[in-house]
This record gives sequence, structure tokens and C-alpha cells, in this order.
Amino acid sequence: MTAAATLELNKAHWPVTVLGPGRRIGLWVQGCAIGCRGCVSQDTWAADPARAIAVADLLAWCRRVAQPGPDGVTISGGEPFGQPEGLRALLEGLARWRSEAGLDFDILCYSGYPLAALRRRHGDLLALLDAVIPEPYVEAMPITHLWRGSGNQPLVPLSQRGRARYAAHVDAAAEAAGKRMQVAVEGGRIWMIGIPARGDMARVETLCAERGLSLQQVSWRR
Repeated sequence: MTAAATLELNKAHWPVTVLGPGRRIGLWVQGCAIGCRGCVSQDTWAADPARAIAVADLLAWCRRVAQPGPDGVTISGGEPFGQPEGLRALLEGLARWRSEAGLDFDILCYSGYPLAALRRRHGDLLALLDAVIPEPYVEAMPITHLWRGSGNQPLVPLSQRGRARYAAHVDAAAEAAGKRMQVAVEGGRIWMIGIPARGDMARVETLCAERGLSLQQVSWRR
């Protein structure tokens, strides 16, 4: 990793407990050229150079907040593979931290690209991951499995660590881990993290309106 490596970042949060096993660092990149219909993270679609952060600074934040160490790191977005050089620098830095600190956290990455395309174009990056959840989100398909937004999306272990960590979750039902959403308040904003059921966000807006609250700049509409 070079000191100049950057990544456009939408947000980072610790701890995340609804996007993979255990207490995890959650990183959401900025920018997605896929634009799946019904995506709840439309605020991450537009590329924004103003959101670029030095990967070295992002790694320093991870080390600082996740003490004594995370169970895992989940990378989502946005489309992480849309920034391959920044993603590579991040993955190499996370692996270096894991090794130097004697930690055993796993690295899980979401992508809207088909698995075959990722293997063809980004096999070198997949080799740096422990698991990936690929394929585009399909609004017309139900949520069937844990940590996935539509039934077409598999959970694919990619390493020995990933196979050990995720074997019990590959075919787990969507409700297997209990809660599917968590709420965080940071910087005057409310973050809803996880995989909402169909219609959940509209219901949130309705409930807020009934209580005199108006939601501004929601992530599920551009």
C-alpha cells in the first residue's frame, strides 16, 4: 500500500452487529455504477471526490476504535469493486493489521456484480477476502437468507478462515440471527444499518410522520 492510496467513503461505523458474525467494523464506500432498483443506499450511488479519504487514515481509525480487536470487517456501499485500487490498499492494510496484532477477524465484502464477473475481473481482490456476497439486488425477489437483500445473492466463503467462520451461515434463514437492523446516531444523523424487509423504510417514514417528525435526505431515495 502506498501513502497516496485513497478511497471514496460514505461512512464508517463500529460496532456493526447485523452484517456478519460478531462485532464488526462497517465500511460503506461512495460510488456505484450499478444502481439496483429499490436499493436502500441510493445516497452512496454518486461518486464524490470530496469524500475521498487516505486509506492509511481509514486504517488508523479502524485500529483506534475497534479495541481490543473486531470479530470482522464488512465492506459495502456503494460498490467496493468500483474502486479496485483503493479496495486493494484497504484489504492489504487490514491483512497487515490482522497479522501484526495477532488478530483473527474475517473480511466480508458485498458487491452488486455477478460472482462470475468478479472472478474474471477481480480474482486478485477476491484472494484478499474471506467471504463475498455478490450479485445485484433484485427488489422483486424475497429476502430468504441471512445478511442478504434478495434471494439470488449467495454467501461465498473464499478462504480457510472464511469457510470456518461462515459454513454455518451459508444456508441460514434470514431471521436466523434475530435482529436484522440496528440504529446509530452520529453527527446529528440517524443511521439504520442492516437488511430491511420490504416496505420497512416506508413504514418508518409513516410512523415518524404520525409523530410529527419529517425525515430529510433519506438514503433510499435520490
